[in-house]
Amino acid sequence: MPGLFSELRLKDVTLRNRIAISPMTQYSCGTDGVATDWHLVHLGARAAGGAGLVVMEQLAVSPEGRMTPGCAGIWSDAQIPMLRRITDFIRSTGAVPGVQLGHSGRKGSISPPWDGYAQLDDGHPDGWEPIGPTAEPFGGERFRKGARHAGEDDIARIVGDFARGAERALEAGFDWVEMHYAHGFLGASFFSPLANTRQDRYGGSLENRGRFLVEAFDAVRAVWPERLPLTMRIGAVDYHPDSHTLDDTIWLVRTLKERGLDLVDISMGMNSDDSKAVPWADRGFMVPAATRIRRDGGLPAAVSWNLADPEYADGLIRSDAMDLLMLGRPTIANPHWPLYAAMVLGENAPYDMLPIQYSHALKRTRDEVNCGGFGPIARKR
Repeated sequence: MPGLFSELRLKDVTLRNRIAISPMTQYSCGTDGVATDWHLVHLGARAAGGAGLVVMEQLAVSPEGRMTPGCAGIWSDAQIPMLRRITDFIRSTGAVPGVQLGHSGRKGSISPPWDGYAQLDDGHPDGWEPIGPTAEPFGGERFRKGARHAGEDDIARIVGDFARGAERALEAGFDWVEMHYAHGFLGASFFSPLANTRQDRYGGSLENRGRFLVEAFDAVRAVWPERLPLTMRIGAVDYHPDSHTLDDTIWLVRTLKERGLDLVDISMGMNSDDSKAVPWADRGFMVPAATRIRRDGGLPAAVSWNLADPEYADGLIRSDAMDLLMLGRPTIANPHWPLYAAMVLGENAPYDMLPIQYSHALKRTRDEVNCGGFGPIARKR
């Protein structure tokens, strides 16, 4: 029976374990969307820490698809060289380089979290007009600005942007693509009746609300190699009575499975500032929804949110509840979380997952001194 440190093979890609670094936006580019040394170090450190898959933050497929003026993009060939430098390093550590492609939709043109995470005022030199399924703003104190209603010409252009972004991702050396249809961004907002009140063929019925998501997926599927995984992060639920249901999400997963989806990554919709009773503090609170989507959607599945306990994480894999775990904040606190988990779980040769520069030193000293890293950790098995 597989566990947290079992390999996972998907198409022609093999992950050395079931630990994936979740996409974490760093807001650390210039306005040209070109990744920086910060991204290289941030992602490289977590690859060197032993993860099987390292997924770069959402790369905007167009300038208007950024969240902040400092977000990374994949709308220009000029962005490829630095991305290639990052993927080359990730691969050199034994991890697989992945990337998330997305469009911020009506949550665009905002300031970074440490500067308010609110939409920029009209006339701000680095701001732009967000675009969404309708003109209504996201809402709340931080998102008061309305969006430009996406006409069918806009939709066709953005669908093409996704395809061109996937082509650049391949040229940049990524082996795994995840399309971002969660967190209140453009794909999620088209799918949710909280955000999409259109009356044309892109709104109303479930099929119509899913049309943009299917069209963008098909465009990427047409250019992304069949040998490499094409996955989707989906906003499974919104914790809001008037949004889409879990059954709606399962319909979308089944629909995209028939069109070539390889794995589904379960997160939240986040389509409204009025979502209630999100159980933020509960361990693995997205796991029940993810388990059902995995079963009824008929696809391998990943899940995120509050998975930092190694024994709990391992149990999700061993119980056949999940195939892959996406970890974000735990790996910010500890880039070597996979090594920590391996030591907690009593894995044999835990240091072997690290680059030789680290594993050599740790193997040499493990029986001599407490290196100050994790201290003595009892073997569980």
